Amino acid sequence: MFNPSKIFQIKGLWDRFGANHPKFLNFLQAAAGASIGEGTIIEVKITKPNGDSIASNIKLTEDDMELFREVQNLSRPD
Repeated sequence: MFNPSKIFQIKGLWDRFGANHPKFLNFLQAAAGASIGEGTIIEVKITKPNGDSIASNIKLTEDDMELFREVQNLSRPD
């Protein structure tokens, strides 16, 4: 069952995350506007304080692009 109060909780946490990491949110906005398309490679790397790291990447497919379009539509007013 869907709990609407969870949306407000997540929104508050997201706002706090944005305040703590404004450069990352700016990066996400720039990436969203960068005309990402099929064949684009997205890479993520995580580095722990002790220096250990892990990285992975994906090459976007047309199916992935469909998901991105739908997520973008969520932020548009009807």
